[in-house]
Amino acid sequence: MLAEPGEQAPEVPFYIAATAPATRPRRTLKHDDCFAIFDSHGDIGATAGAADGLYYKDTRYLSHLELLLNGMQLLLLGSSIRDDNALLSANLTNPDIYFEKKLALPKDVLHFVRTLFLWKATAYQRIRIHNFGLQPVDCTISISFASDFADLFEIRGLRRARRGSMRIAVEGNHRVTMAYEGLDKRPRWMRIAFDPPPQLLAASAASYDLTIAPGETRWIYVTMECSDENGTSRVIPFRQGLLRAFRQRRAKARTIAAVSTNNSILNEVLCRSIADLQMLVTETDEGPYPYAGIPWYSTTFGRDGLVTAIQMLWCYPDLAKGVLTRLAALQATTSDPRADAEPGKIVHEVRNGEMAELREVPFRLYYGSVDSTPLFVLLAGLYAQRTNDATLLRTLWPNIEAALGWIDGPGDIDGDGFVEYPRRSEQGLANQGWKDSQDAIFHEDGSLAHGPIALCEVQAYVYAAKRAAADCARQLGKLDAAEALDHSATTLATKFDDAFWCPDLGTYVVALDGDKRQCRVRTSNAGQVLFGGIASKERADDVVRDLMQKSFFSGWGIRTVATDASRYNPMSYHNGSIWPHDNSLIAAGFARYGHKAGVARIFESLFEAATYLDLRRLPELFCGFPRGRGQGPTLYPVACSPQAWAAGAPFLMLQAMLGLEFNQDGHGIVLRNPQLPAFLDTVTLTNLQINNMSRVDLSVHRDASGISLEVLRNDDDVKVAQLAPESCAVP
Repeated sequence: MLAEPGEQAPEVPFYIAATAPATRPRRTLKHDDCFAIFDSHGDIGATAGAADGLYYKDTRYLSHLELLLNGMQLLLLGSSIRDDNALLSANLTNPDIYFEKKLALPKDVLHFVRTLFLWKATAYQRIRIHNFGLQPVDCTISISFASDFADLFEIRGLRRARRGSMRIAVEGNHRVTMAYEGLDKRPRWMRIAFDPPPQLLAASAASYDLTIAPGETRWIYVTMECSDENGTSRVIPFRQGLLRAFRQRRAKARTIAAVSTNNSILNEVLCRSIADLQMLVTETDEGPYPYAGIPWYSTTFGRDGLVTAIQMLWCYPDLAKGVLTRLAALQATTSDPRADAEPGKIVHEVRNGEMAELREVPFRLYYGSVDSTPLFVLLAGLYAQRTNDATLLRTLWPNIEAALGWIDGPGDIDGDGFVEYPRRSEQGLANQGWKDSQDAIFHEDGSLAHGPIALCEVQAYVYAAKRAAADCARQLGKLDAAEALDHSATTLATKFDDAFWCPDLGTYVVALDGDKRQCRVRTSNAGQVLFGGIASKERADDVVRDLMQKSFFSGWGIRTVATDASRYNPMSYHNGSIWPHDNSLIAAGFARYGHKAGVARIFESLFEAATYLDLRRLPELFCGFPRGRGQGPTLYPVACSPQAWAAGAPFLMLQAMLGLEFNQDGHGIVLRNPQLPAFLDTVTLTNLQINNMSRVDLSVHRDASGISLEVLRNDDDVKVAQLAPESCAVP
């Protein structure tokens, strides 16, 4: 992702400004390439301090939408997002309204219900007004609106010397069209239509003069359609669109294994995470892809999509297929220093806005991540192991070979056996691992590391990728290639230990700088080294002990940087904060080396954090302050929420606790030393797919003898095995 604030925040490119908090809570909806941020009233831009708007392909099409009664804001009774994120419902009422200093309408007489949802780049709104009074009510209901067609990077703080031109046309008595032609010559337009037609329609407002009898209900429908191409309107009736939205969500849910537990709050967390993922998943030309997060990252990100697919692979393998297929289609085939592109490299970020089209920002197709390429190879191997989908594996093999070619070629700039990154473009990212803030990689004295930089976790990803690619090669009958990949991985493990282990710190250093000096800083990156499996058992034990000390473990999870580091700041983006996805990968690494007690502590801490959070939703990150008695975690002001790999975190941690694996040792499903954290006694998994045909339901529960496995359904006699601790050698 893009850089977050450093010490010299105004000079950092693509800085995300944190303004004063909004006075109304925010509500988020998304469908494919369109998302909207409303406030709790269902308004847009009615209060300052948030990136409200209706967005389509990195452009804000609607910057203001406000419902008023006699020119006054309504009172909020309550608002909520449906559990499946399909729609927003806001219940409102009238304030006390005076006329000539006399109370003309007491509060709580008119009840307003605003229902909003998105479908096919259109926001649909239904306003229901009911008079609970004993007298008729004469009132004026107005809906004001505006569009700035601002590029997402403008909203994030970048200023432009020039912009395109806009025109507004009132069409008849029921529709307004706002059209913008950008400097990229692409037309963008929004049509706002009202049903029934208002008494007054202007370029920025619609007004209804109503008399509502006692007990009477009135309805107003508003559609807000976004488009970046010429053509006829795609708007359909409100109820028809809502029905299609519900049906699509139900269809998606049928492809995901269900999880239920004896803990009702955890069930809420898991349901919210699944709903968030379903909302963030976008149907691309290549298949389903999880967009990274709202508002800043609602687009294709390579690293985020790959990590999310890994987190969800055990219960949602179709997502991995979509991610692999899309990233293969976007894989670089030529060199372009402006985009950090090199043949074989996997894309970091895709943008569709005006500024990206004009190269005012470098992210139209941007390849500035050092880890997306090995993660692509790793996911391909894990997917093949999970599904036995030989057809897709054969299709992807040229892409896998190209990715491996980049890893051993341009990715290893100096030929020392490690993958590293330089900064090739002044517009690009200074740091190109998952911690991509400009101040994230530093030496023990606080000085910033200079490139090319080799990150510790990236070498672990490469190791895991080569092991996975070797398995793929064997499956395809390419035995010489498999042997060469295994040999290369073994050699890398030896070199890695020599170069990255620091006896003084008792852990792996975060990186080697351009002079091959160790960046002697204790970071959570060492935990992701365990996820990759490159560490020996002895080194892994030391890393686990270090990460579970108070300097790392806050009570809400493991911090990105230890508290004794020179740049530690619990309010920073990467230097002391807590990221759920980071903790989930660390937990998977702990489980790989048999440290289930550590997995349980991480899982329990993030679960308890979620109990304090709105909608039980884990955000992109939160601050790394120590846990206080009776207090929840401190939120990070501009964190994306929802965020795909935060939503996927509970599922990877659950898999780590259960030791859930597929197609291992001749079995269909293996539970390797399954354990349950203290807050759980039973976990039931239903609709687990095997070979895209068979289905298995199973239950893991705690009883007097320990952890027991019960198979509830087993199509086609799929083999299911539970391995005892003594049988669980480090893979």
